[in-house]
Amino acid sequence: MTKASGATRFARVRSRLESIRIAPGPQAWAFEFLLFGFKQGWACLFGGLMLALLLATHLFYPPGAALHRYDFLTIAALGIQIAMLTFRLESWGEAKVIFAFHLIGTVMELFKTQAGSWTYPENSLLHIGPVPLFSGFMYAAVGSYIARIWRIFDFRFTHYPPAWTTVLLAVAIYVNFFAHHWLPDMRIALFIAAILLFGRCRIIFTPWRQARRMPLLLGFFLVALFIWFAENIATFANAWTYPDQRHGWQMVGVGKLGSWYLLMIISFVLVAMLHRTGGHRDQIR
Repeated sequence: MTKASGATRFARVRSRLESIRIAPGPQAWAFEFLLFGFKQGWACLFGGLMLALLLATHLFYPPGAALHRYDFLTIAALGIQIAMLTFRLESWGEAKVIFAFHLIGTVMELFKTQAGSWTYPENSLLHIGPVPLFSGFMYAAVGSYIARIWRIFDFRFTHYPPAWTTVLLAVAIYVNFFAHHWLPDMRIALFIAAILLFGRCRIIFTPWRQARRMPLLLGFFLVALFIWFAENIATFANAWTYPDQRHGWQMVGVGKLGSWYLLMIISFVLVAMLHRTGGHRDQIR
């Protein structure tokens, strides 16, 4: 997507910041670094607000309130979504991505909670089975980030694998999240497949004036790492609980990074497919 096609208020702010003229040198490097951070923060807006809500309600939500905390979180998440669309802080295309991720995440939540992978320890009225509806917004936050960052940094790719191979990998990863409860876990094979498919791929992004590039696999890892940090905050806030946290909070194991890494691949492929169907095939070459 080109810079001119931005449809949100942020597009105007972004354009003004990018038009600032600074002579090459340390000041320009510092400005590019700060601009990079500002854009990343904007891309994380939905997820950041959700994480802040989880922590704030854990610390300050009144016990015994008429409205369950989980239900308040669901209503608040919907309110954030409506506000972002109303004030044009988010495009309708990004909202569609959030909805798709909400559905995919809720299906996984229903299965994983039944399998005992994690639980939601608090009560709620707005739920499907044991899954409170706010949980789908956690997955939606990941989809929102990828969709927004793709546009904000004008993503391009080199040596991107054939689309059908990425879809096949994403489907295999999603199936393995369910099937490993009965069949051998194919995680190692999926990691190897990801390396073979994306090993040569480089992502080209533009923080300011100059395009930068990095290995796409490294990008997956960095985002997965930040999701793992956020997961530790969320479980501390009692948003959900893993079996080893039932008798008191402890950090989520580093092994969960692998799960988030694979989920990142699913998320990325889905957003890539939405871009392709939206007529932006020129971004992948």
